Amino acid sequence: MDELTLPPTPASIAAARRFVERATAPAYSHLCDVACLVVSELATNAALHGATDYVVKVETLDDGVRITVGDHGAGMPARRDPGPTDVRGRGLRIVEALADAWGVVPASGTTGKCVWFELRTRH
Repeated sequence: MDELTLPPTPASIAAARRFVERATAPAYSHLCDVACLVVSELATNAALHGATDYVVKVETLDDGVRITVGDHGAGMPARRDPGPTDVRGRGLRIVEALADAWGVVPASGTTGKCVWFELRTRH
C-alpha cells in the first residue's frame, strides 16, 4: 500500500492526482483517469471541509484498486442534491457514479473520517 500525507491547500489536490497516477499506472493504467478524477473530488472535500492534513492511500487489489482519502476534520460527508446553478455539492455524486464501490468510515481513535472507493477491472 502506498500513502501520502498532504496539507489542506489547493496545490495538494494536484499532488494527490499525481500520486494516484503514479501508484495506479503500472498495473492498472486503464483505471488511472477515473481514479484521478475521483481522488480529485475527495481531496477537494478533505481540503475544503476537513481543513486538516489528509492522507491518500492506494491499495492494489487482485482486480483493481482501492483508494482512501482520510482527514481529521469534524463531520461526515453527505451526498447533496444541488440545483443546476449551484457551484458545489456534486462531488459525492461523481464518486458514486464512477466507482464500483465506495463508502465512509469514521477514523479510528480520533476525530475524522476516511472515504474510500474501489475501481475494478471486472464486475
